[in-house]
Amino acid sequence: MVTPDRFERQSFLGWNAQEQIATCIVGVVGLGGGGSHIIQQLAHIGFKRYVIYDDDTVEDSNLNRLVGGTTVDEKSHSPKLLIARRTIFGLQSDAEVEGLSVKWQEQPEPLRRCHLVFGCVDSYRGRQELEIAMRRYLINYIDIGMDVHGTDAPLISGQVILSTPGGPCMKCLGFLTDEKLQEEAMKYGKAGSRPQVVWPNGVLASSAVGLAVELVTNWTRRARAYEYLVYDGNKGVVNQSITMRNRTQHNCPHFSLNDVGDPVFLEI
Repeated sequence: MVTPDRFERQSFLGWNAQEQIATCIVGVVGLGGGGSHIIQQLAHIGFKRYVIYDDDTVEDSNLNRLVGGTTVDEKSHSPKLLIARRTIFGLQSDAEVEGLSVKWQEQPEPLRRCHLVFGCVDSYRGRQELEIAMRRYLINYIDIGMDVHGTDAPLISGQVILSTPGGPCMKCLGFLTDEKLQEEAMKYGKAGSRPQVVWPNGVLASSAVGLAVELVTNWTRRARAYEYLVYDGNKGVVNQSITMRNRTQHNCPHFSLNDVGDPVFLEI
């Protein structure tokens, strides 16, 4: 049971912030390294309504970054959905969780109920598909991701991007490019597993959850319509992207606000 003073120390978010948080429907696509952090933090803050996707099970190689996953889960090949649900209900016993053990593209309809969606997917193509879907349904989308570049002197980097309908998209902000998509397509099936460790995912997830709370409660009074944060894991700093700082155009030429809802196909 949630006691009246449970959220007292985050009352600075606003007099009705807790109600706004509790009634917000949040989607999380991907419950691995980044998504598991996000689920944990959302549940601590008081989010109670979830639509979550992951069709994978826990393996030994996940345990270096999967928050809430245990060796028992690995031995029993527990679904990552189970880990996420356990985390949520352990903190919010009256939560409403719709968990789907499929790729979101196979059953996207539940996402339409969400007020905001986190994308914790590995590929550029996956990010592009999620952003397109969220734009069509006028849903705020927050993307997180990390990578490690090089082997002799590895560089850890990552990003958190807030993409809101009407505002700049990930192409506008210079993160998604045709070159990146083409290069990834050429490497399809040959890229191998991407390096992942727990602390960069934690930093990125915390920044992403902070953006979500700001969207829901407007506690900073900044009414932020979009954001692009970059993480330098070697220096341990998060800064606003130079692309973002130098941007003068605030609308998006790639997505029209008239292109919403289901595509309609006309017979010719």
